[in-house]
Amino acid sequence: MEPPVKESIRELVAETYQHESRRVFATLIRFFGDFDLAEEAMHEAFAAALEQWSRDGAPAKPRAWLVSTGRFKAIDIIRRRRRFDASLEQLALQLETTTEPDEPSDHEVEDDRLRLIFTCCHPALPPEGQIALTLREVCGLTTEEIASAFLISPATLAQRIVRAKSKIRSAAIPYQVPSAADLPDRIDAVLSVIYLVFNEGYSASSGDAVTRGELSEEAIRLGRLLVNLLPDPEAMGLLALMLLQESRRLARSTPEGDLILLEDQDRSLWNREQISAGVALVERAIATENFGAYTVQAAIAAVHALAPRPEATDWVQIVAWYEMLAQAEPTPVVELNRAVAVAMRDGPAAGLALVDGILDRGDLAEYHLAHAARGELCRRLEKFDDARTSYQRALQLARQEPERRFLEKRLAELA
Repeated sequence: MEPPVKESIRELVAETYQHESRRVFATLIRFFGDFDLAEEAMHEAFAAALEQWSRDGAPAKPRAWLVSTGRFKAIDIIRRRRRFDASLEQLALQLETTTEPDEPSDHEVEDDRLRLIFTCCHPALPPEGQIALTLREVCGLTTEEIASAFLISPATLAQRIVRAKSKIRSAAIPYQVPSAADLPDRIDAVLSVIYLVFNEGYSASSGDAVTRGELSEEAIRLGRLLVNLLPDPEAMGLLALMLLQESRRLARSTPEGDLILLEDQDRSLWNREQISAGVALVERAIATENFGAYTVQAAIAAVHALAPRPEATDWVQIVAWYEMLAQAEPTPVVELNRAVAVAMRDGPAAGLALVDGILDRGDLAEYHLAHAARGELCRRLEKFDDARTSYQRALQLARQEPERRFLEKRLAELA
């Protein structure tokens, strides 16, 4: 009969898993080049830790012990599998005859994590596959957790992960940090994935809640990791943007889950620690003079965050930032946001003329926030019939329940 696992060891293994499992996993992938093998070997290594650390005591360097044990567990796994798959014979022989690698340094381990991020966000993978794989393999979320956050079935999410891993194998996508020449294009893909995850958490595209905190938190964790590993100006700008937006979470909805507009939020609920960190990052990114769209958006968020009252907001500065953003990222949504800022600077009539111009082109005809913005400007101008028409169109397009309730409330007020 095996001796019981000491509770202190169980807690140590659980704590080590929480803080080190993704580092161990990333290093094992470097050794074997296989996601599934590295995952299985890592879990077997942690299972062995429960037994051996309880018997022999915890090692001085738990991560190094787990990496070494994971390597041997992977060899055992391949030995078992090669009886059924002859193609593994060569890999098994190679691993058995290769001397055990030296203990990876902290720098090497962090490089492994950076390699893993770039592999999961490779542009050869579809965006939904990049997001699923990053949350699963870099963040360590379970399939069920990711599926729940994106309101899809675990089976659908699992298929995305399987297809992404299959693509990595079939396309021989390298597990490496891109060269200096390729880095600008590749980091854009990584930042885009992190931003997509954050946006779904910050303003859920559908469902019963305004936000999904678990996704925002994971995106910010990824952003911090990326800035620590690769202090690129736009990585700093994106992290700043996420922190500044996230700082308003507690003020963005009522206890019942109803939406609260920025101008009506209780600013005492804003997270000042996140605001300070975000503003500092914006300043660092701007000082490089090599910043882009994420940093500009973060600068806009910083102006909002630093205004003590809605009427103290510097709309002249915000419009100027939006004009810079429109040059870096000329999209209809940026144009719409600039129009709303112009309305706050010059009055609702000026903003309405710009919004009507966008909608007349048909660019945002199916975007509920464009119609909601038009409805709000018409309401302020006392064009109540136009406001009602725009709010009704926005309601037809909105999929998030709190937004729908807000639009219904506006329509009720007009009635």
